[in-house]
This record gives sequence, structure tokens and C-alpha cells, in this order.
Amino acid sequence: MDYALEQAAKLGAGTVCLEGNIDFYGKSGFTDASNYGIRYHGLPEGEDASFFLCKELIPGYLDGITGEYATPSGYFVDEAEAEEFDKCFPPKEKLKLPRQLW
Repeated sequence: MDYALEQAAKLGAGTVCLEGNIDFYGKSGFTDASNYGIRYHGLPEGEDASFFLCKELIPGYLDGITGEYATPSGYFVDEAEAEEFDKCFPPKEKLKLPRQLW
């Protein structure tokens, strides 16, 4: 994670926002995005969004900035389209391993 953040900073990113667990990402300096005045899209004001985290890569980058974050549409996968795409490749056995989320 720290390497990825260093690379993001080298590319000029001022901040990184993500969805995750503070117990894991807090070790890399992330905190609740609400501390920066950034709300998660679709959640009412004051609703628990402790999963939505933020880290400034440039100190003060978010000073005076507030707003709402919306997950990019590219994050959402249409399962039917994915199945069609997979047909372009030689068949493989799909496995579900013990520690897989889905």
C-alpha cells in the first residue's frame, strides 16, 4: 500500500479516497473522509460512512474543499457482459476457493 501511495504522489495525486476497513488502511495514514468534509454519494448527512476513507498525499490539499464522492461507473461489472467476454478465451474450470469473497 505504501509503495502505491508513493507512486500516486509521484504522479501528482494530491489525495486518495477509497472504500475499506480503517483497521487495515489506518496503518497507512487513512482516516474517515468525513474529517475532510467529503461525503459518500447517496448517503444522507450524518449517516455512518466509516468505510469511506481518505489520505492527503500533499498536506493541506483538501483545505477548504467539501463535496460528495461517487464511485466511478467503471467499478461496476455487468455479469452477463463479463461472461460474454470470457467466451473469447479457451475454457477453464472456474474454482471457488476457501478464502474467496464470492
